[in-house]
Amino acid sequence: MSEFKTIPITLVTGYLGSGKTTLLNHILTNTKGYKVAVIVNDIGEVNIDADLIEKGGIVGKRDESLVALQNGCICCTLRQDLIDQIHDIVKQRKFDHIIIEASGICEPIPIAQTINFLTDSFKAKHMPIYCKLDAIVSVVDTLRMVQEFGCGDELVKKDIDEEDIENLVIQQIEFCDVLIMNKVSEVSKDELKRVKKIIKNLQPKAKIIEADYSNVELKDILDTNLFDMENVLTSAGWFQELEKDNDEHEEEHEHHDHEHEHHHEHHHHEHEHHHHHDHEGGETEEYGIGTFVYFRRKPFDRLKFEDWANKDYGKKIIRTKGLVYFTDDNRMSYVYEQAGKQKVLNENGPWYATLPRYQIEQLLLNDERFRKDWDSEYGDRMIKLVFIGQHIDKKQISSELDKI
Repeated sequence: MSEFKTIPITLVTGYLGSGKTTLLNHILTNTKGYKVAVIVNDIGEVNIDADLIEKGGIVGKRDESLVALQNGCICCTLRQDLIDQIHDIVKQRKFDHIIIEASGICEPIPIAQTINFLTDSFKAKHMPIYCKLDAIVSVVDTLRMVQEFGCGDELVKKDIDEEDIENLVIQQIEFCDVLIMNKVSEVSKDELKRVKKIIKNLQPKAKIIEADYSNVELKDILDTNLFDMENVLTSAGWFQELEKDNDEHEEEHEHHDHEHEHHHEHHHHEHEHHHHHDHEGGETEEYGIGTFVYFRRKPFDRLKFEDWANKDYGKKIIRTKGLVYFTDDNRMSYVYEQAGKQKVLNENGPWYATLPRYQIEQLLLNDERFRKDWDSEYGDRMIKLVFIGQHIDKKQISSELDKI
């Protein structure tokens, strides 16, 4: 057992054409005796990717170190196939690292959950941990970010659904440990700074590497030990803003609980003032990129909210996420999220305010954060939406939402 070593897994995500396969070739060319197994899952491109890798002389035909998962996507239909392939690679005991190239249209969270499930199952059975997720590496096409998120140009590929692009690119940026800004030489210095600012607003905690042709140091993406599910789930910009907002308003909240219904307009004004100082003022002024949080206690009218959500703000609002509830059902909380043009509203479970009084009193007694979030009239019910974007008209949005 002294020779046993947990095999680290690197998950590489990124939209179609961002440079994932180029990164794989770069890794495989520069391993220097480091034995890497690759699982490729790119729908519609899997054979092309496999051929590219083979032509590079890295992986020969029928070589066991290249596994192509076809006829599905590993974030949904191929979960068991992925687990089986990882098992097979681990059993061979001839590889030092596993790299999974996710499909360009895969959401990263389900894949990470699948690998985590595998690791947890080893722990539950008191077995050695044969493999673990080491890092999620997201490859971002910087030029495309300029065209689609910055300058508002038409999409390069007309045949791909814009909603899918924006939604997936944002999710891939939000859920990663290392972010490679690829093709940086194809944009101006000013455009690069602007894209970096957008990325940092969407994902403030990931390690950012600027590159061309996905040429990065292997030590920055392999054997990093960076992945932690809890950390990566809470590292997205919208989550950080919610947490920051909670901290900023604890004192204000205690003093103004009784004012929420009658004076939430004043509350917004104070809130925007706080955020103006929290973000890097110079860059925010220069590029107009920033965030703000809309907060109030009163519920939304559902139909009015749906009408508002269907408005087109162009590319100014890149990301919105947060909690809402409605006048026709004040027991249920919902999560509303928008990425690009895609908008989703999902039930999030009943508010704590719906619990029996004795349970609420126990929570108020024992949980300081719960106590600070509690309102004498509304309980824990609230509207709290984080907006991330460029040149957002905070007053206009706040005014529109105040009328819902």
